[in-house]
Amino acid sequence: MGLFEGGSLLILVFIAMPLKYWAGFPEAVRFVGSLHGFLFVLYILMIIYTTFKVRWSFLWAVSALAAAFIPFGNMVLDRFLQRTFSGKVVS
Repeated sequence: MGLFEGGSLLILVFIAMPLKYWAGFPEAVRFVGSLHGFLFVLYILMIIYTTFKVRWSFLWAVSALAAAFIPFGNMVLDRFLQRTFSGKVVS
């Protein structure tokens, strides 16, 4: 979910916003911004679910939330989580 949300942030910042301000196409931000907002809400819900299901610490949840506000942050967090939790099976 983080990769989808992070990807939508990148599309919003690097494609839709330049289209709005440089090409005079505000509909791009309206559409991509709405999609990004929806994905952001789903991402927050997934953080809450994962925090309780996997018993993440408060620091993990805050880190996942902070990563959502940084371009490429979710990609870095995903890579870090894969390295940290590789080989551990969560039921």
